[in-house]
Amino acid sequence: MSSNVMTNYGRIDISFDKGIGSYLYTKDGSRYLDFASGIAVTCLGHSHPSLLAAIKTQSEKLWHVSNLYNIDSQSRLAERLCKNSFAERVFFCNSGAEAVEAALKLSRIYHDNSGNPDRWRVISFNNAFHGRTFATIAAAGQPKHLKGFEPKVRGFDHVEFGNIDAVKSAITNETAAVLVEPVQGEGGIHVASKSFLQDLREICNKHGLLLIFDEVQCGMGRTGRMWAYEWSEINPDIITVAKALGGGFPIGACMATEEVGSAFIPGTHGSTFGGNPMATTIANAVLDEIQSVGFLENVVAKGEYLTEKLELICKNSSVIEEVRGKGLMIGLQFSVPSLDVMAALRNKKLLTVIAEGNTLRLLPPLTVDRAEIDEACEAIEVTTKEFDT
Repeated sequence: MSSNVMTNYGRIDISFDKGIGSYLYTKDGSRYLDFASGIAVTCLGHSHPSLLAAIKTQSEKLWHVSNLYNIDSQSRLAERLCKNSFAERVFFCNSGAEAVEAALKLSRIYHDNSGNPDRWRVISFNNAFHGRTFATIAAAGQPKHLKGFEPKVRGFDHVEFGNIDAVKSAITNETAAVLVEPVQGEGGIHVASKSFLQDLREICNKHGLLLIFDEVQCGMGRTGRMWAYEWSEINPDIITVAKALGGGFPIGACMATEEVGSAFIPGTHGSTFGGNPMATTIANAVLDEIQSVGFLENVVAKGEYLTEKLELICKNSSVIEEVRGKGLMIGLQFSVPSLDVMAALRNKKLLTVIAEGNTLRLLPPLTVDRAEIDEACEAIEVTTKEFDT
């Protein structure tokens, strides 16, 4: 690797040359089953024909124009996202962190416009992850991400995930919003209960707070619904989206109700590349697939199949402590270092990704088939037996 690249990543010494479906290939032809998906990004796998066609067609027409002009594919994408969610307004950007930044700014300006400029603090949760900008690392509050970047951005109050009494106790006259991941991804695949999310909605309604759902990792069909919030049968006021939205092409979005989203007016926020013709054309192609008949139902079925197989492995293993997750967003908590397990699986040509709490994340493409699930589970079973001994 080039010595000119900054060393902020602890890179694995593998370089991939191409990808097809659920597999990645090195230049020497070695094939790896990809159950990391670029950390929940390549939701349709690699080299999906619909995305290739969309990229080819659009690349020959127009890549980028400023948001000073109307962008037809952006308007169409916003309309479709709103049609398939609670939202009525969408702001486009390039990443999940930018989407969360937009949501935080939107919550502040909303209250300012409502005559409550003193409402600016946000309640967020321990073990969260919201991005790598100054504001988003402060929002998550994890010491390992804040180290070297203090003093941290003010305005965030952290409480225990899933503890509704802690949320109630944290509310003050300065509280503007509650920020939560319906499924904590980086934090170790912890699924918020339906009752907890419903209670958050009730509390926010009672105190005039905005409820922000960070679905950067768990949205776009990952849990078997278009949005993870749908499982809770309540709607947030704002949702942040990225990762799978572009199927591998950078794009993010902050979606909100009409009342909240209309707080952004010309000059209040922006993004040079956000929502450009190339990104939104590709995202529309991703939506075509995810919204196709039976797609999400298949994600649910494949998620159940994967979970059942993993629970059977766990039952017969002394090193897997728990299997948890939703849809095709699964966490395996180990009693041995998950980094060691990830390395052992990689040696068997299965790619995974670690998370907090000694957890291994399984994030296969949503297009994964049962034979590929069987292949992954066989590698996991063999590997865990090696650690059992």
